[in-house]
Amino acid sequence: MLLRFAPMIYGPTFLFGLGEGALVPLLPVMAAALGADLAQAALIAAVIVVARLVGNLPAGWAVARIGERRTMAIAGSVALAGGIGVLLAPSVGVLAVSVLGIGLCASAFGLARHAFMTTRVPLSYRARALSVLGGSFRLGMFAGPFAAALLLAIFGTESAAAWFFIGCLAALILLVLVARDPEEDLAAAGMLPMQTRHAARNPDAAPSAARPSPDGVFATMWHHRGVLARLGLPAATLSAMRQARVHLLPLWGVSLQLDAGTIALVVGITGALEFALFYTSGQIMDRWGRLWACLPSMILMAGAFLGLALTHDLPNAVGWYIAVAAVVGVGNGLSSGILMTLGADVAPPGDPAPFLGSWRTLTDAGAAATPLVLAGVTAAVSLPAASAVIGVIGLLGAVGFTRYVARFVPHAR
Repeated sequence: MLLRFAPMIYGPTFLFGLGEGALVPLLPVMAAALGADLAQAALIAAVIVVARLVGNLPAGWAVARIGERRTMAIAGSVALAGGIGVLLAPSVGVLAVSVLGIGLCASAFGLARHAFMTTRVPLSYRARALSVLGGSFRLGMFAGPFAAALLLAIFGTESAAAWFFIGCLAALILLVLVARDPEEDLAAAGMLPMQTRHAARNPDAAPSAARPSPDGVFATMWHHRGVLARLGLPAATLSAMRQARVHLLPLWGVSLQLDAGTIALVVGITGALEFALFYTSGQIMDRWGRLWACLPSMILMAGAFLGLALTHDLPNAVGWYIAVAAVVGVGNGLSSGILMTLGADVAPPGDPAPFLGSWRTLTDAGAAATPLVLAGVTAAVSLPAASAVIGVIGLLGAVGFTRYVARFVPHAR
């Protein structure tokens, strides 16, 4: 039903993912060209993850007070400035500040669209709508590196990726500002929940009709501390599992002494499986309930990482590596949109943005902590031990989902 509104609803998300997917893989190369050593180059690439984490709470504040569309327009403009900063950076410090700004805006942009979908999409197909939202970003992130590779082949310089990022953001800003507001179209088609329909048709009344006077971000966090501590922690473990496959699978390939092309192919197969299943996840959640998607996803990924820990020294270790990567891809694909859907399910219906800022901060913290856990356990014990630890974390998350999804999201089973 949302297909006719796809360019307005999903287009900006795809454009941001496409530009970011093209730029991020080349950030370490750009940092090295400015004189950064290997550790500093890795730190530049990590800045954007940290910025996403710390940007969620102020993003929730902004969306609650100035609205989703204005937040996206402002975030896109500031990210555009960050892209120009990356392009013209004279030093590693300026590059880091520019990347920090891009990451902060990525948080604001993602939260704005999440809040819009939470309040405007009916419960009957909320999961599918949010799965497509997640899928559109994944498609952009998947296609972005290929676009960057093509630009490098044509122009022979990393700055081409920065120009491409700037172009994507310029198109995004124009789409947000010029295109018809999807909320108005959805209201005209009778596809908005009743409590938001009047506000969409009467913009002057929107602040009072669409939502109550917003509470502060920290007050909202404290008020909803129960659901954040119980359901939010399993959600953080799912985010950690997703991030683990980004770091652990390439490291495992290196430990097996595979060449870069083989590792890239295996990781690429994983990404293709993830993208292929994004809509399936939404269908499962809408038809049978949230638990029927998140629980199989967690069990598949946790079991795969636990099994991987036992295969490193086997004669057919490479075959096991490929099989595990495929299982992780299927598991992660089945989880597409789950974190956004669960956040939308438990968010206050009138004013979800401050709560979603807390929710996304918690889930992003799980992702941000994963590389540290992997590095620490690998240094202290071994890489197979790190894989086993990730698997155990996933099983604990599955137990948490089993206990708390039915408690906090009873209508979604």
